[in-house]
Amino acid sequence: MTVSFMEGNEAIARGAIAAGCSFFAGYPITPATTIFASMLKLLPPKGGICVQGEDEIASMGYCMGAAMAGRKVLTATSGPGISLYSEQISFAIGSEIPMVIADVQRLGPSTGSATRGADSDIQFLRWGNTGGVPVIVLSPKDAEDCYLLTVHAFNYAEKYRCPVFVASNKEIGMTRESVDLDAIALPDLIKRTPYKGDNFIPFEAPENSAPPFLPIGCDTLVRQTSSTHGPDGYITIDPDTIAQVQQRLKDKILANEEELTLYEEKIRPDADTLVICYGVTSRAANQACDILAEQGKPVSTLTLKTLWPVPEKLIKEKAKDYKNIIMLEMNLGQYVGEIKKALPQKEVRFYGQMNRVLITPKTIMEVIENE
Repeated sequence: MTVSFMEGNEAIARGAIAAGCSFFAGYPITPATTIFASMLKLLPPKGGICVQGEDEIASMGYCMGAAMAGRKVLTATSGPGISLYSEQISFAIGSEIPMVIADVQRLGPSTGSATRGADSDIQFLRWGNTGGVPVIVLSPKDAEDCYLLTVHAFNYAEKYRCPVFVASNKEIGMTRESVDLDAIALPDLIKRTPYKGDNFIPFEAPENSAPPFLPIGCDTLVRQTSSTHGPDGYITIDPDTIAQVQQRLKDKILANEEELTLYEEKIRPDADTLVICYGVTSRAANQACDILAEQGKPVSTLTLKTLWPVPEKLIKEKAKDYKNIIMLEMNLGQYVGEIKKALPQKEVRFYGQMNRVLITPKTIMEVIENE
């Protein structure tokens, strides 16, 4: 056993290295900067490249270029930087460019509080691209999760050829805790499917799948464009072609909802209340429910690790036997609507808080006991 004392940001960087990342570009921003600092230490000794762009927009451009050349890439920022990433995120979605984006969230709106955490960007990560095409967003609760979910994020990015977000926040990213990386069971690593053949069509793919890949700069001509295009990569205005491409971009994510669903649960017999949560708040929720269980008041918990696509099948299955559903968020309610949509026959109670401090176990116990 090799236990390390590290913050969540370092764990993300180490997860990226474990996943085979060989390129990082970013711009310093609190509270994500130590991901950049960690990659600067970790990447060059392994033959990788770590670059500081002149701004967030340039950094995303560097990452897309490296990804199109065949590298596994990571960038990291916080809320204000994500807003600057938006156009490039849309480019990556539309042209199926795989990358992992770590968003170490801080209190918003706007510049907000650079040194205070909140789950401020949950809706923005889903809807902050033109076209509204689905994305994949994973939510760690601690440093161990930061390591493991970053590896999953790279696998999803490679398999589905899309940007994948790791939605951490300041309280996770900059809190040091003991982690035994060697004890974490990682999934097998995935690489994007290489094209084999003589007639390369850059965006031709089976239903619900990403197209096979050839890097820019190889012997075969590879076309990339940010404009609406057909399977051949050429710009098109044909409605049927456009509709087919858009539908595939949507279906390759939504049709694979169950494969993308990551979660934890703590089911207690005889409980009639289920607490649903994600991120750092789930740690307080589990502690609160442990205390209530010791008092003879069993409450079950469901911690979502995949936020987008919404794991509707999981939520329906796990909630079906409970009378009371409580949703907790470290914001004013950016995800509770998805829970209500998934459970239209149940009353979902909500508690949210966005005032620069964590939701405490005591507060959660009060919310549960006032049910």
